[in-house]
Amino acid sequence: MKKTNALLTTLGVVLISGIFVFGISGDKKDKLLHEGTAMYFPITTDFAGETAPLHVVDVRERLDRELLINANLHSTTTLILKRANRAFPVIEPILQKYGIPDDFKYLAVIESGLVNAVSSAGARGVWQFMPETAKEKGMEVNDFVDERYHLEKSTEAACKYLLTAKNKFGTWTMAAASYNGGMNGVNKKIEEQQVTNYYDLALTEETSRYVFRILALKEIMKNPAKYGFNIYPNDLYRPIPTKKIEVDSTITDLASFAKTQGINYKILKIHNPWLRDKKLVNTSKKKYEIEIPTEGY
Repeated sequence: MKKTNALLTTLGVVLISGIFVFGISGDKKDKLLHEGTAMYFPITTDFAGETAPLHVVDVRERLDRELLINANLHSTTTLILKRANRAFPVIEPILQKYGIPDDFKYLAVIESGLVNAVSSAGARGVWQFMPETAKEKGMEVNDFVDERYHLEKSTEAACKYLLTAKNKFGTWTMAAASYNGGMNGVNKKIEEQQVTNYYDLALTEETSRYVFRILALKEIMKNPAKYGFNIYPNDLYRPIPTKKIEVDSTITDLASFAKTQGINYKILKIHNPWLRDKKLVNTSKKKYEIEIPTEGY
């Protein structure tokens, strides 16, 4: 028995309420134990003020799964925490402007990790819009300009979608689920199963995990030290001051344009990823705002 206990300690394997947790030892192990329950698990949680029913066994276990996964994706979650310091100050006031609960910034987190991601299906940007949906919500998408890569404009488009979804389904939780499953797809499940609560619906694997991933990242990002993420303030990615230049004509060479602004092409594209070509064709004289960093280059 002593040999077995010694072996378990050496391997860093701890049995918590019937669940093996690997790779945990010392102080971290102690923090996970609290009256027979893992301390990482929240007593209560909510999305946009709508309480998750953690007394329901499968609800509790589904949240547990996402907490464990994301707390142990250490490099990925660390990068998200760093990026949020730059992205959230852009996203938060836009959510507030449209009356969208602040918790929806965590939806952007799980969609893209707060980078301009590209999915295999063709969704792009921080908010992962498909081309047609982007156009429906007022974004320009063509060979020269793709506003899915424009954080402010794509956030506004996401807000418009979410307001429509909330009006249709009645709750913010269902609005969030429909962002993944689609309004028609979620509505079909509601009609088939005769229930309207997200936590009562049997959904596809991805949509059934979706809100729980949001809840998990919200919990971890609000309490990073609790989950072993100790990041110094200076390690966070700080917002970079910029000025905006308005243009209403074609720019034939963005590299040359960048030089006239005291920067290079690379820096121009980093701050304006919605510019998708080496030039900006603008025969309609549309007004665009191009961001030019005033420091950090």
